Amino acid sequence: MPERAHKIFRILTLNQISTLGLKLFDASHYVVGNDMTEPDAILVRSHNMLQMDIPPSVKAIGRAGAGTNNVPVKEMNLRGVAVFNAPGANANAVKELVLAGLLMASRNLVPAIHFAEGLQGDNTTLHNRAEEGKKQFAGIELPGRTLGIIGLGAVGRLVAVAAIRLGMKVMGYDPNITVDAAWNLPSEVKRAESLEDLVRNSEFITLHVPLLDATHHLINHRLVQTMKNGTILLNFSRDGIVDENAVLEGIELGKIRYYVCDFPSQLFQHHPKVITLPHLGASTLEAEENCAVMVVNQMIDYLENGNITNAVNFPNITMERESPYRLAVANANVPNMVGQISTSMANAGLNIHNMGNKSRGEMAYTLVDVDSPVPQTTIDEMAAIRGVLMARYLPVLAE
Repeated sequence: MPERAHKIFRILTLNQISTLGLKLFDASHYVVGNDMTEPDAILVRSHNMLQMDIPPSVKAIGRAGAGTNNVPVKEMNLRGVAVFNAPGANANAVKELVLAGLLMASRNLVPAIHFAEGLQGDNTTLHNRAEEGKKQFAGIELPGRTLGIIGLGAVGRLVAVAAIRLGMKVMGYDPNITVDAAWNLPSEVKRAESLEDLVRNSEFITLHVPLLDATHHLINHRLVQTMKNGTILLNFSRDGIVDENAVLEGIELGKIRYYVCDFPSQLFQHHPKVITLPHLGASTLEAEENCAVMVVNQMIDYLENGNITNAVNFPNITMERESPYRLAVANANVPNMVGQISTSMANAGLNIHNMGNKSRGEMAYTLVDVDSPVPQTTIDEMAAIRGVLMARYLPVLAE
C-alpha cells in the first residue's frame, strides 16, 4: 500500500483572518487558532512580526495582503521558511481608494465638508452662507489631465484603466515591469523614460511600488523640485516611499497642491493640504476575503505538496505529483547542490521519478518525486548538507 501521512498541521493566526479563507483548511489535517504552540505555519495581516520569537517549527508564513514589511523575510530566508503574500487580491479595493483620493483632492472635498459642518443657522441662513463660501472650494475636473503612475503592478494597471475611462491621460513608469504586466496595460498608457520625465509631465502622481531599500524616499527633495506647480500627490503604497519633509517643502513652494496618503503622521496632523486616511487601502470585506482565500490556498499547496506560488523569497515552482513520495529541499543557490541531493537519494536506493529545480537570487528550491518511501535517515542526511536550509518529506495525506 502507498505510504500515506496522518499529519496534522498546526496553523497560528496573528490577526483575525476571513472565515472564507480559514474554511479551506480540512479539519482532518489542520488545527487553526490564535494561541497555537509549535505551529507549522503562521497567518498574519498587520501584526508586527519583526521582533517576534518565531518558533523553529514554522515552515511557512502567509501574509493576507500584498506587502510583507511586517514579516522578517531576511531572517526567514536563513531558515528556509517560505513567506507567501496575496498580490493583486486587494488591488480593486486600493484602486477605488485611489479614485476617491483623486476626487477628494481635485474637488477640495475635505475642506468643503469641514466648512459645511461648521455652518450654523436656519435653512435660509445655511443656504446663503453656503452660496457665499463655496467659491473658495472651486476645484478642477479630471478629463484631459495627466496622471503619472509609478509602479505598474496589479494596482497600478487597474488605476490606469480607471483613469483612462475618466478621460485622463496616463503616463507610467516601472523599470521592473514584467512582460505579462506590460501586455495587460492599455495601449493609451504613455511610457515615461524616467521618474523625472513622469514627474515633470504629470498633474497627478500616484505611487504603487513596494517599500524596499531602492524605493525608500523615492519621492525626495530633488524630485519634488521637478514637479509642476499644483501637483496632487497620492500615496497608497507605504509611508516610507515618501520623504515627508520634502512634501512639506513642496507644499510651501506651491509644487504640491495636496498630498493624499493612507498613513497618519504627526508631521502632517491637521495640515490643510494633507488628506490622511487610517490605512484603508485593503479595508473592504471583499479584499479581506480575497487575500485570505489566496494565501490559504497557497499555504495548503506548499505544506501538503511543496508547491510554491507567490512567495516573496522563494522561486515559483509547481510540479504535479507523479508519486505518493515527495521531497522538498530549500538551499543556498550555490553549485552542486542538486548533485549532492541526488547522491543522497542514490545512496539510499531511491529512484527519482521526477524532479524540478528553480532558483531566485540566493535561494534555490528542489522538488523530487521518488518511487518508494523515504527513510528518515535520508532526510536527515540531506538536511545536514552544507547549504541546505530545509528538507521536508511530503507523502500523500491520508483521506
